[in-house]
Amino acid sequence: MIRSFLQRATSKSVSKKNVINEPRDYSPAPSDSRERAREMVLGLQNSICQGLEAIDQVGLFKEESWERPEGGGGRSRVMRDGRIFEQGGVNFSEVHGKELPPSILNQRPEAKGHPWFATGTSMVLHPRNPYIPTVHLNYRYFEAGPVWWFGGGADLTPYYPYLEDARHFHRIHKKACDSISPEFHQVFKPWCDEYFFLKHRGETRGIGGIFYDYQDGSGSLYKGQNKNGKAAIISNELGIQPKSWEQLFNLGKSCGEAFLPSYQPIIEKRHSHDYGDRERQFQLYRRGRYVEFNLVWDRGTIFGLQTNGRTESILMSLPPLARWEYGYVADKNSREELLTTLFTKPQNWLEDKALEERCLPLKAVD
Repeated sequence: MIRSFLQRATSKSVSKKNVINEPRDYSPAPSDSRERAREMVLGLQNSICQGLEAIDQVGLFKEESWERPEGGGGRSRVMRDGRIFEQGGVNFSEVHGKELPPSILNQRPEAKGHPWFATGTSMVLHPRNPYIPTVHLNYRYFEAGPVWWFGGGADLTPYYPYLEDARHFHRIHKKACDSISPEFHQVFKPWCDEYFFLKHRGETRGIGGIFYDYQDGSGSLYKGQNKNGKAAIISNELGIQPKSWEQLFNLGKSCGEAFLPSYQPIIEKRHSHDYGDRERQFQLYRRGRYVEFNLVWDRGTIFGLQTNGRTESILMSLPPLARWEYGYVADKNSREELLTTLFTKPQNWLEDKALEERCLPLKAVD
């Protein structure tokens, strides 16, 4: 399932105060761009699956290849009933067609009439133990005539969170972004908070991570829809940030390779933590929020369905079990309340020392 949607450039003049809608001057992609992008995301799928099987020690990925009637296909790998992972999937797809779907053309009409190509890898893991967070990753590449762009990111969704886990996940992804350009993380962290937000609940899906899309190397880094949001403000302050195809390719590679180092230490810390029915029921309740986001707000789901993708692969991100409870309110001063009042709100995880004061009374620091 490839998640990539573009913001239409409408302005013909650019200033530091308004760089979201700058005009685009596309530099050509390398002649072997499609092959290199394909090999990059295919390599990420292989290395991540190998790493996850080594971590789980019991569960193995079952692979299914599929073809898309309109062009292209992919391979889906799913693990069920492992030692660590109740269910998880890691997808690869490489698809092409004659006309992009409305979900993209409405935002990017200059791509209309051009044959298009897209490749990407996406992953969602649902651990069994409520003390291990659910995690998501996606990296992708699109071309449509002269138009090309990269997108991607990773985010963490805990149920019984620890502050040091959140800091570790963010620290590793910041390092990966900074290794290519120091401006990336400044914009992509708040963009993640903005994107993985359940508007109907008024909360984030989890503690975030990084998210970027529409990266074509021309202009501002933020190309989302909220021009008054934090990501847009920071992007405007940074001004025009031309990036090359190579830099953006390396960004996806660096961040993709950062996934296992960002997640494996959390598993190692939490997998043996005791839990009972209370924790399990809360985990299933919060998994319901994950379902709500993916079915109501996730634009990648819309793209996959509009392009006649493989439904089983598109919806493999959903948990094997979830539940809903009418009017649930967490007990005061509980770990459940800490999640809903602190860990589902955007935070400066790496620098805000006051977060420790909130987490210490409930032994939720490390």
